[in-house]
Amino acid sequence: MIGIKQKLMLGFGSLLAVIFVIGMLTISQIKNLGQAIDVIMRENYQSVVACQDMKESLERMDSGILYTLTGNESEGNRLIREFASRFRKALDMELNNITLPGELKKSQQIRQLFDKYRKGIPLVIHTELSLQRRQNQYFFVLQPLFREIKSLAQEILVMNQTNMSEANNAARDLADVTHQRMLIAIAISAFLALLFSYLVHRWILIPINRLIESTNEIRQGNIDLVLEVESRDEIGRFSESFNEMAAALRQTRNEERINLMRTQRATEEVFKALPDAIAMLDLEGRVEVSTEAANRHFGLKRGVLIHNLGYEWLPGLIQKALDEDRIVENETGDGYVQRFLENHEYFFKPLAVPIRTGKDRRQPLGVALILKDVTQIHEQLELKRDVVSTVSHQLKTPLTSLRMSIHLLLEEKVGLLNEKQTELLVAAREEGERLVDILGDLLDLNRFKSKMTSVTPAPVSPKKLVRDVIEPFFVVARDKGLTLVNEVPDDAPDVMADQEKIRHVFTNLISNAFRFTDPGGSVSVHAFPEENQFVFTVKDTGKGIPAEHLDHLFEQFYRVPGQDEKSGIGLGLAIVKEIVQAHGGDVRVESVPGKGSTFRFTLPLSENRPVSNDIQSS
Repeated sequence: MIGIKQKLMLGFGSLLAVIFVIGMLTISQIKNLGQAIDVIMRENYQSVVACQDMKESLERMDSGILYTLTGNESEGNRLIREFASRFRKALDMELNNITLPGELKKSQQIRQLFDKYRKGIPLVIHTELSLQRRQNQYFFVLQPLFREIKSLAQEILVMNQTNMSEANNAARDLADVTHQRMLIAIAISAFLALLFSYLVHRWILIPINRLIESTNEIRQGNIDLVLEVESRDEIGRFSESFNEMAAALRQTRNEERINLMRTQRATEEVFKALPDAIAMLDLEGRVEVSTEAANRHFGLKRGVLIHNLGYEWLPGLIQKALDEDRIVENETGDGYVQRFLENHEYFFKPLAVPIRTGKDRRQPLGVALILKDVTQIHEQLELKRDVVSTVSHQLKTPLTSLRMSIHLLLEEKVGLLNEKQTELLVAAREEGERLVDILGDLLDLNRFKSKMTSVTPAPVSPKKLVRDVIEPFFVVARDKGLTLVNEVPDDAPDVMADQEKIRHVFTNLISNAFRFTDPGGSVSVHAFPEENQFVFTVKDTGKGIPAEHLDHLFEQFYRVPGQDEKSGIGLGLAIVKEIVQAHGGDVRVESVPGKGSTFRFTLPLSENRPVSNDIQSS
């Protein structure tokens, strides 16, 4: 059995062998070409240069002899001496570079003739001899030797040039042969590469593509396919393993179907027995399973799309839970959903819980819709508000009488009082005023919660709004040794506000700041725009509030531990929150113990707010 490893080694080994052969052939041919070129450059070129130098030196020596015949003995003698030495060097170079047949004989003849030429020169340049004799020596002795030496040098030059041309032709022929051999080797390599590519495609790629198509089929849910095993190599064994895996998946699928059906039926039965209204929705908003209460009160039965039920609040609630990946409560209206069934009123608190799966639990599966029945709680709140309202109203009448009686007694209209009686009546009057304030807060909060009051926003300048509110506090600040600062800019844009209601907000926040700031401290009011709203802050340098209490400050009847009993019963900030939210804003607090607190609330700018808005539940 030939495996994939052996097939790849066979293909790549063949290519490697061809590459090796081509490389060795290329190295051999390049070496031969180099040797041929070296012959041309080393053997023949030096001889050509030497012959050229001999011919040039001989001509310059002849010119020097002619200078002496014309009377310029000094220049002539210099030329003869200089170029005789150069001729000898060139001749020695030629004698040491004999490469061609007959070249040595001609070179030796040149040396013999040059020796005769040298010996005949003194008879021409000697000035004591007669000019006629010197001329005869030149023309009949030296000139024939000059022509014969030059002719022999030219013959040697032509011999080497001819050999250079032949060597060049031989190198060109060798290059042509090398070119042809390289083309043949490349063609063989290309053929082997194509053959190997075909075999790889047949042996490896086609089976792998078949496996890829099979995995795609399984990914799409078709696990009933069976691969044909056509070879016994690694891919063949992998195909067998693939078939075994598919068989195991089929078995697992059948078992999971049975378990899923069992679980689904059990879940449906359990859901039917649950008293609360609960429904499981898929990503399209279709009900998969629901309790009897969910079906009875909201029509959430299996297979129903929530978009077809007509509940405007429901699709947005489900989508928000999926988008934000968190538990989301209904925020429309007061957060409750009112339903009537069999002449009875029910209240539900919707809650959407996203359901996710996967290793990091990021893959959404659906949403669990929990409709908590808060009818009893709602009725208890209504009853509590009624009781508070009734008790508050009932207490106001006797309380008014008590206040009037205390006032008459303090004015001593019914008799004189001693110092102790006056002190007790003053304390009773203060407690009566405090009780009036508490009852007022209870009635205000009750009206806010029952939507019996509303705000009517109108455009107003922030500077004027704050100035009118804090003017009465300057006297109080001076008496307490505090600094009160209004840092609202004069050019601040108008906001939409019900001045009377916002006055209550500022009064509560500034009063609290005064109460918890020691003499020498400061209270400042700031304001600045932020996106499409306007931010107001009341900042003090007082005692500050521990971090664990900040999230509860705006709850009803919540008081930070350690406060003076006369500081209130914890309704002021709850009323502030109701008023601000009724204007479409929000309120929050930042505080550092020992450094002070900053209460911040927002109001909409005048161009972004409707004419009026009812106060909503927090």
